[in-house]
Amino acid sequence: MTADTQWMQEAINLAKQAGDAGEVPVGAVVVKDGQIVGRGKNGPIGLHDPTAHAEVMAIRDAAQTLGNYRLEDCTLYVTLEPCTMCAGAVVNARLSSVVYGASEPRTGAAGSVLDVFANASLNHQTKVTRGVMALECRELLKAFFKPKRINANPLREDALRPPDEWFDELPDYPWQAHYVADLATLNGLRMHYLDENPSVCNAQQLTYLCLHGNPAWSYLYRKMIPVFTQQGQRVVAPDLIGFGKSDKLKKPTAHTFEFHRQVLLEFIESLNLRNIVLVVQDWGGILGLTLPMAMPERFVGLLAMNTTLRTGETALSDGFLSWRAWCKDKPDFDVGQLFARGNQHLSSAEAMAYNRPFIDKGHRAALHAFPQMVPEHANSPGADISRQAAEFWRHDWRGQSLMAIGMQDPVLGEPVMRDLHKTIRNCPEPLRLAEAGHFVQEHGQSIAEAAIQHYKLPNS
Repeated sequence: MTADTQWMQEAINLAKQAGDAGEVPVGAVVVKDGQIVGRGKNGPIGLHDPTAHAEVMAIRDAAQTLGNYRLEDCTLYVTLEPCTMCAGAVVNARLSSVVYGASEPRTGAAGSVLDVFANASLNHQTKVTRGVMALECRELLKAFFKPKRINANPLREDALRPPDEWFDELPDYPWQAHYVADLATLNGLRMHYLDENPSVCNAQQLTYLCLHGNPAWSYLYRKMIPVFTQQGQRVVAPDLIGFGKSDKLKKPTAHTFEFHRQVLLEFIESLNLRNIVLVVQDWGGILGLTLPMAMPERFVGLLAMNTTLRTGETALSDGFLSWRAWCKDKPDFDVGQLFARGNQHLSSAEAMAYNRPFIDKGHRAALHAFPQMVPEHANSPGADISRQAAEFWRHDWRGQSLMAIGMQDPVLGEPVMRDLHKTIRNCPEPLRLAEAGHFVQEHGQSIAEAAIQHYKLPNS
């Protein structure tokens, strides 16, 4: 055993103590002349101290032991790459070297995100050794976080839950997962959603509520979300039950129009969403366009893309009938290939990302159900509530509206959108995207930029 592994093992022992106490398992020791002079373990939670990182605690302990705030000729051993705060403490303490185990790709300040120690303009230089017992240190962190990623809500017997690892390393989808399972209509099902820039006190903030269609999920909005958030606006993007990271019902017949609509209404109330700009496409609109009439005080805007209100008063288009027949004939169609066929700019990794929620055939019930659920006749489930919604949009809607049409869409393209345009009160001329198809959000950056310019809060 080398000296480095000897002292790193001491740091790992401290990290285990931190984990046992409910803290993130990081441990550190300060060594001088072959002796440990300082020990530290993570303690921000228990000590109510955001500075109580293992490195800082070890440095404080060493300074007390040596009776000196300068720790020259000392080496800090720590199980995780130091953050900027801890790197600054190392420099200020004049430690001669740092040895760390696992890298920290999100906050590491010893080379991962930035490298404080490589800055030659600082008045002290610290030598860095990386990756000592990295595997052991990393496994300690994985073991700590794995049970925390598992939702406490038990899985219903009639549902499936997609494993977290299905969604590892998604391109351009860095956002934290949120889950809700306590809505009455969910009855214990777990629904995933994104919630970026949430604010409970910013009355000037819009909330872009982004609803996806079939067979998509919130990944579809990855090009629009950054445009909204960079302007300080909130974005909430749920995955409907049966899609994305949400629970999957095992039987197609378990999916109904009213179930999904009611879940969305309860979801909006649960998060107490206000100043909502409703962003919809495909089924996101078939369902979503029926929501504002139930809670008009919460909505200030509409952004509609390649969608429709199905009232049962007109026949389904030839394009949709062909799509429905195709889904029935090819129930196990490759979702990623479907997206790639209409969006040739997609990388293979992006196309495969659309497949992630449906890796197992048992998770595809919603894909089988939704084409059949589109209200076709006047007495179809969802048709009556859609007729009521159409009246609301014609006569009672007081918010701002914007439309964008993917002109290459054979199912919900310009003819369908022009009919919807006639229904929306005071809706300006739609944006027309010549290269975009049905999944118009794949060209959504320009639409999001137009939306930022278009929507203003009342009285702002």
